[in-house]
Amino acid sequence: MHIGELADRTGLSLRTIRHYDDVGLLPASARTDGGFRVYSEDDFDRLMVIKQMKPLGFSLEEMAEILGLLAEEPGGPERTGRLAEILEQAALQRAKMARNLAQADDFIAMLRGQTA
Repeated sequence: MHIGELADRTGLSLRTIRHYDDVGLLPASARTDGGFRVYSEDDFDRLMVIKQMKPLGFSLEEMAEILGLLAEEPGGPERTGRLAEILEQAALQRAKMARNLAQADDFIAMLRGQTA
């Protein structure tokens, strides 16, 4: 698929996808004779994982590491240990986001009470 279709399917901008290509997180599977990027279903899946990592605050370097770990064969103790660390980090960040969302909900409820 071309980059426009990938953008439509993922909800990400063309600029974001190009940036991920430029930094090596999502290199295009191929290029047309005209130089246009072409992406596969595997690229789509990889981009969806990147999209899931983004709100959790992972850096581009961390995302590259995680994608590399996920591409490895399961079973190695180093891989398993590192993925467990990443899982803990993601869970902690998600809990922080949930607390922030609850605070936002409280604020919105207070404003609604003031405008009712």
